[in-house]
Amino acid sequence: MYHAFSIAETIRTAWNVLKKNFVPLVVYSAISLFINGLVDFFNAFIFVGDDKISQFSTIIIQMIIQAYLALSFYKLILTLMDKEYYEFEFRDIVPSFKMAFNFIVIAFAYAVLISVLLFVNVLIERYIAYNDVILAIFRIAECCLVLYLLLRSIFCVCFIVDDDSSPIESLKQSFNATKDNFFKTLVMFLIVLGFMISVLIPIFLIVQLLGLDEDNGAYVIKLMYYFWFILTFPAVQVLIMVTYRKLVYSHLDVDDDISETI
Repeated sequence: MYHAFSIAETIRTAWNVLKKNFVPLVVYSAISLFINGLVDFFNAFIFVGDDKISQFSTIIIQMIIQAYLALSFYKLILTLMDKEYYEFEFRDIVPSFKMAFNFIVIAFAYAVLISVLLFVNVLIERYIAYNDVILAIFRIAECCLVLYLLLRSIFCVCFIVDDDSSPIESLKQSFNATKDNFFKTLVMFLIVLGFMISVLIPIFLIVQLLGLDEDNGAYVIKLMYYFWFILTFPAVQVLIMVTYRKLVYSHLDVDDDISETI
């Protein structure tokens, strides 16, 4: 039976997943923050070097660590979503090196794309754009292009984790999954963005009311950031993964009991 993608059903399912698994997801988010802080500490005080090789090596190490953290979190969410159907062990949420490599390849591809767009932007500002209108039109078109590519490819990491897909294959799968649901995917993106901002606003107001800044309240501001991250990061990732699963099932001809496993 065909199951059309539903925003309301996706949000309801994501809430149920988050509600049942909030503690392990928050714990993992806290562990991720700790690991990132540890990496920053080592980079600042141990792996110090001004030569290009040291800087490049540091970037590669950080990318590998970030890849494993992100992919393992996605695997954790998928495992928790399916845990009532099978037992799992810690090794089940550890991504393979191939997955991490594919993730890094996609990250490099987007870095190249952004660099090209920035280069083109500089050329237009210097040689082509003779007035502000032309420049504004180009920047709007540039933002629309980046947003379109982001929304169409946003689930490529999900396919890398769930299907062990290659970079090109995962991008094709993500484009196929969002092909008939682009605007619904856009709405989900806006919901995620709105949620992150709505949680950030009270924290920002508290900082302003207390008169905190980087000089007299740096540690308090950092703690508030950690609180915001630990609260929003699990929710955002669950929304993305549930949206991915719902989009995949919306393209399958399956029975209700199978399609509703999440």
